[in-house]
Amino acid sequence: MAPTDDVGASVLTKQISMKIEELGEFGLIRHVTEAIELKNQSSVKGVGDDCAVLRYDADREVLVTTDLLLEGVHFDLTYVPLKHLGYKSAVVNFSDVYAMGGEPRQITVSLGLSQRFSVEDIEELYAGLRLACEKYGVDIVGGDTSSSMTGLTISITCIGDVERGKAVYRNGARPTDIVCVSGNLGAAYMGLQLLEREKIVYYQQLEENHGHETLEAAQPDFAGKEYLLERQLKPEARRDVIVQLRKLGIQPTAMMDISDGLSSELMHICEQSGCGCRIYEEHLPLDYETASQAEEFNMNVTTCALNGGEDYELLFTVPLVDKDKIEQVEDVRMIGYITKAEDGKVLITRDGSQFDLKAQGWNPLK
Repeated sequence: MAPTDDVGASVLTKQISMKIEELGEFGLIRHVTEAIELKNQSSVKGVGDDCAVLRYDADREVLVTTDLLLEGVHFDLTYVPLKHLGYKSAVVNFSDVYAMGGEPRQITVSLGLSQRFSVEDIEELYAGLRLACEKYGVDIVGGDTSSSMTGLTISITCIGDVERGKAVYRNGARPTDIVCVSGNLGAAYMGLQLLEREKIVYYQQLEENHGHETLEAAQPDFAGKEYLLERQLKPEARRDVIVQLRKLGIQPTAMMDISDGLSSELMHICEQSGCGCRIYEEHLPLDYETASQAEEFNMNVTTCALNGGEDYELLFTVPLVDKDKIEQVEDVRMIGYITKAEDGKVLITRDGSQFDLKAQGWNPLK
């Protein structure tokens, strides 16, 4: 019997289907959600920012964000302690809420668990979650647990709030705005490189000893690298920067947290704001340990700062008139300014050369 038109169309579709990695994470989200229309008056902002924004009363708006972390994709339990993983899983969600100018209030925690995990393992994970919630004043209010065939899965939804009209989106940057970033960049990426290097060494020694773990194999050399490891394993959300901005009366025009790399995040702001930018290599904030480790690995430290990711610092823009105020904010650097879209997205190197910025940060779908 001849195939029906529907079956033929299905076969044809499979033959010409596009791979998800061709779109990337943000491209995929945009592709599958661009036709979605918000129908409820309480839905102020939907897909496309660090948080969704909901409005139920006259004074405050609700912020909602969700992160999904998968073993083998987002974390490696070979070198990530479960307590640290719990802490980080919570903090990265808090960071999204702060990136909207809000305050995190509650989280729900959902876990997918394989049979290799014990009750004590999950107690360790929750010890980290609770520690983060206690530090940032956030409540754990629910969640779900299920079995998993592929290891550990963590899904956290964070609920926060912000004064009505004060939520900071990605699309508000305007030409002449100053581009600012908190903290320093690239340290978390260097910490990851250290951990990956020691993992390789560990398995090499294990193989040499025919599968028997030796004391040397179990003891990686991290002396003097504590800061880099902490930035990777136990990041902090920049609540302190948000508090300072509020006290000084500074309302950023656009803001994101740096999870996928400065270059990628800055391009998101520019594209959603319909602008370009010029940032200066000499103004990128770098820690000495990051620069030293990059040299040891024979890596370009500027490339690490632009594309490393997982710094969870705040990238934001402010009007030029707030320049004097920004200079009063501790641990924030001005790294460039916003331009017209036709001027492109450009990095000015220390020798005055110009290079187009490229989004080469973390893409979990590749």
